[in-house]
Amino acid sequence: MVNNDDNIVKLVHIYLREKIYNKKMKIKQTPLKDCYIIEPTIFEDDRGYFYEKFNEQKFEELTGMNGHFVQDNISKSSYGVLRGLHLQKGDKAQAKLVSCLEGKVLDVAVDLREDSPTFGQWFSLELTGENKLQLYVPRGFGHGFSVLSETAIFSYKCDNFYDKQSEGGVLWNDTDLNIDWQLPLADIILSDKDQVLPTFALKNF
Repeated sequence: MVNNDDNIVKLVHIYLREKIYNKKMKIKQTPLKDCYIIEPTIFEDDRGYFYEKFNEQKFEELTGMNGHFVQDNISKSSYGVLRGLHLQKGDKAQAKLVSCLEGKVLDVAVDLREDSPTFGQWFSLELTGENKLQLYVPRGFGHGFSVLSETAIFSYKCDNFYDKQSEGGVLWNDTDLNIDWQLPLADIILSDKDQVLPTFALKNF
């Protein structure tokens, strides 16, 4: 004999599961064309939490952008590390979906598409392991981040494969862009490569 209480519990579980999976990601347009913030809906209870980190179909429906990613990268960095501004050029260009899994970073996207109405503008957003926000950085953008916590683990989803010959970028402290990385100058740690990237004025992205 089936216990009615068991049936009720099963129905509640089915309802909650459908509610979770049918919930759309919250996607917000940034001031930059084609650049989006993705905010998950988080479901918490005494066991912990659940959230849908990414859904390709929902993303494409809501933005019209390509949501198919082929390479996932993870980096771990210490406080003061600044990576960027990076991009890949030509037919090897990459869109990125980035997030901070642990710690806190200031993430920066710069529109380097000369035919874009927001060309030369930048946008920054704090990404943390707590807020679970993601930033979609389209092809043709420069991207970088600075680490504001003791350490940070950073995730990049890319829609094209890494190609060393197609690397490009812009100098992190370019005077035309004048990006505020929210770090004291004395604390900034850069790679040798990032210290010699071209300026924005050269347009050699």
